[in-house]
Amino acid sequence: MLTSIAIKNYAIIDELELEFADGLTALTGETGAGKSILLGALGLILGDRADSGNVKQLRDHADITAVFDTSNIKPASNWLREQELDEDNECIIRRRVSRDGRSRAYINGNPVNVQTLRELGELLIDIHGQHEHQSLMKPSAQRQLLDDYANHPALTDSVADNYAQLKETEAELKQLELDTAERDNRIDLLSFQTQELDALALGEKEYAELNEKHARMANAEKITTSVQQALQDLYENEEGSIASQLTHHANALAEIAEIDDSLKPAVDMLQEAGIQIDESISLLRSYADSVELNPNELAVIEQRIQSILDLARKHRVEPDELPTTHEQLANELNAITHADEHLEKLRQQFNEQEKQYFESAQALSASRRKAAAKLNKEITSAMQTLGMKGGMFKININSDDTAVSINGLDQIEFTVSANAGHDCKPLARVASGGELARISLAIQMITASQCRIPTMIFDEVDSGVGGGIAEVVGKQLRLLGASNQVVCITHLPQVASQAHQHLRVQKQSEQEQTYTNVIPLNTDERIEEIARMLSGVEITEQSLAHAEDMITRAQAS
Repeated sequence: MLTSIAIKNYAIIDELELEFADGLTALTGETGAGKSILLGALGLILGDRADSGNVKQLRDHADITAVFDTSNIKPASNWLREQELDEDNECIIRRRVSRDGRSRAYINGNPVNVQTLRELGELLIDIHGQHEHQSLMKPSAQRQLLDDYANHPALTDSVADNYAQLKETEAELKQLELDTAERDNRIDLLSFQTQELDALALGEKEYAELNEKHARMANAEKITTSVQQALQDLYENEEGSIASQLTHHANALAEIAEIDDSLKPAVDMLQEAGIQIDESISLLRSYADSVELNPNELAVIEQRIQSILDLARKHRVEPDELPTTHEQLANELNAITHADEHLEKLRQQFNEQEKQYFESAQALSASRRKAAAKLNKEITSAMQTLGMKGGMFKININSDDTAVSINGLDQIEFTVSANAGHDCKPLARVASGGELARISLAIQMITASQCRIPTMIFDEVDSGVGGGIAEVVGKQLRLLGASNQVVCITHLPQVASQAHQHLRVQKQSEQEQTYTNVIPLNTDERIEEIARMLSGVEITEQSLAHAEDMITRAQAS
């Protein structure tokens, strides 16, 4: 619910802070006092287009901040959480409009665009009587209201689930139902590519092994020369190989170590070195025997490597990725080759899912029609008590088997006739703002328990009515306030007397400046205000007594 609003430098409001209570709140005041200014400020919070002309004269910007308690508003709480804008159970919306026309919006301190603001606003407040915020004008809201009234979530969930499955299968079908020539061309290309890769028959690690072998064979002469030279120096040199010299010195020093054992560690290391040299000589001899000097085999390896590189460039992959590419192409070829079989299975699956969807959608349509017939009677009856004698409300439900959607097959439209003998027309085409507001009230009276928007504002819902009908309107608004927060801008004492909270909007002039202020009224002030509404400029004892009686009777009801 809306708990407070702070307005600064907006129109003729200098600075205003206002708190709202549960139940029905009445806003009253003289014509032109500024009640519409409050709605304008609230409209900015809901995402209305900013107008720099509303910035107070001689000020740089206007600032409006509204605070909402979202603890009992599940749709708004979920939306805030999804947008990562939640802040406990409180939502603070701020809008700043600069004189240069720029506008900034914030939700719980986070900057947002106007569209985001509008999305949240539609979950928090519904303004009746102004087309800009009239949620009942939207087909989606009308459908939702009817579904909520019918209380058939199992049916709507079933239709939504069947629709999702149907669309998923349909998308897969469209992917498979390629043009025959295109599929055949793709098969030809894949066949050629896989045959090339089949012929290449590249092993998983073959490319790396070929490169290693090629490097060894291409440098075989250099390798052989180096190895032979090492063997010559280490073992085969007639003038004294390194191995023989090491053995000689190790033996000579071993004799000395028997005299001075401190030399023994050095002798041990020389002897170990001799063993290591002998082992390296053995390995070098074996390696020298394995080095191949075969020009024909080298040419074969080079040709193999070149074939691998050519195919890798052709497929735009690294050479060692060719086996993976080969597998992917083979799998795709297999899938397309057997596409007809899969396609037939998908078509059967689609037909079965389509049947399930239509069965659930038709059941939903039947439930909606049953609920609509009941709702038509109840809202039509409510309209009679709100000054629209002979008026009629009717929900048109047009089912179209070609209009498959997540919400079923139905196009739902609220229609109304405000006067006897007139045809029902779409709710969005009702010309009179007062009639529209009262029709909205009639709908809300019946569907209050299903209302998803916690705060409703009725702008001059009493326009064109008076006497007993005005009292009925007031009582219905008070009754609606038992389950929702209701704010009503009114000129009728019969409506104002039913309020749980009463705010007076007044305009005052001071030092050639005009200001609008909003004053919460206590019991005595309420009596005086309602007396003014009853008798005009001159407040009499009789009007005061009448006002007190009206308030007393309202509180007792």
